Amino acid sequence: MFRSGVLLLLAGWTCVHAVVRYDGHQVLRVVPKTLAEYRRVQKLEAFGAKAHADIWRSSNGVGRPFDFRVTPEDFNTMTMWLHFYGLQYEVMVKDVEVAAQKQRQSNNKSTSAIDFDYGKYHDFDEVNQWITDIAAEYPNLVSVITASQTYEGRNVRGLKISVSNATKPSLWYQGGIHAREWISPATVIYITAQLLQQYPTRPEVKEILEGFDIYVVPVLNADGYAYTWTGDRLWRKTRTQHGICKGVDPNRNYGFQWGESSGSSGDPCSETYRGPSAFSEPVIKGVTDFIKDSGVTFKGFIDFHSYSEVWMTAWGYTTDTPNDFDAQDASSAAATAAIKAVHGTTYEHGTIASVLYIANGNSVDWAYGSMGIKYAATPELRDKGQFGFLLPADQIIPCGEETLEGFLAYAKYVLDN
Repeated sequence: MFRSGVLLLLAGWTCVHAVVRYDGHQVLRVVPKTLAEYRRVQKLEAFGAKAHADIWRSSNGVGRPFDFRVTPEDFNTMTMWLHFYGLQYEVMVKDVEVAAQKQRQSNNKSTSAIDFDYGKYHDFDEVNQWITDIAAEYPNLVSVITASQTYEGRNVRGLKISVSNATKPSLWYQGGIHAREWISPATVIYITAQLLQQYPTRPEVKEILEGFDIYVVPVLNADGYAYTWTGDRLWRKTRTQHGICKGVDPNRNYGFQWGESSGSSGDPCSETYRGPSAFSEPVIKGVTDFIKDSGVTFKGFIDFHSYSEVWMTAWGYTTDTPNDFDAQDASSAAATAAIKAVHGTTYEHGTIASVLYIANGNSVDWAYGSMGIKYAATPELRDKGQFGFLLPADQIIPCGEETLEGFLAYAKYVLDN
């Protein structure tokens, strides 16, 4: 009865990508309090995945939230099912369209890096212009790189920050691999600008920039991110065409342990579709080739995501911990302590699989498992779910401020170890 009823209900979620507006859609949260409740949540999530539901956050145990979007038409039936199975729920986002419109209305156009508003969200063209302008503003520190190219022909551009010609190791950080996670590129842009602005006067920044060259890609999934501004605000994947549905989850398309567990999907219509093969996505093939062929020794790698306020390391494909976990987790602990010291934001830390869920073919596992980058990490930025992917623009600066300190603490740990 549970299976047939929920599958019929979740059938109403299958065409989410055709929806541009989300009027009246709500995001619900269920937090299982017992093992029995968690088993029911697992069933609900599994059925939702089969029906291509828009799951915002998966639960991986008792006390771990399960967040999902529900349509106005399905709300009463869904809540009836939750009550029937003894699952309490909380409304996290009352109206998704209202929250999305507030994000859009907060934005204004910038004409250069000088008047660039770091407290606003910016579309792909503005981000590209910022890359050009910031390099022009700091010509002795910054050069522009092209790290990849997308399926739709966009250049994935970024920056190399180097304060001298001396040979030294490097750090890599990127944002925007999942298109709808707007706070990720916004934070990458903010911390990059702050590193450059603070370099002449702040010893902590000076130490990091003199110890590493830094490579920065603000928006990796350029096609998907551009589409969130022109089409579907909640689009997650790339824009390639495989079968009847568009897009691949780029963070399941890396070649390390690709498709080796339940941590991705072979269904082209799934939000976690891994693609027809490892590195099938031009943007992922291109950026991994760039890193491999650069001749650079990367000591750190960060892939910024949202949301949940966690700082994670390998592995994602298995719950086993790697041999380097103690050192990796110590770098995470340093980062999360520094984050908390700024605004009191409390981050959890651990492996991807233990803190969130099993995920194979992800960037961090590839960076560590294939490239030997010991300190590979994936932070999930603000918030814990009150707004989820629709974080208001007034949280960009506070998020950036705390993430900058987290990054500096992480980089200091890597430099010293």
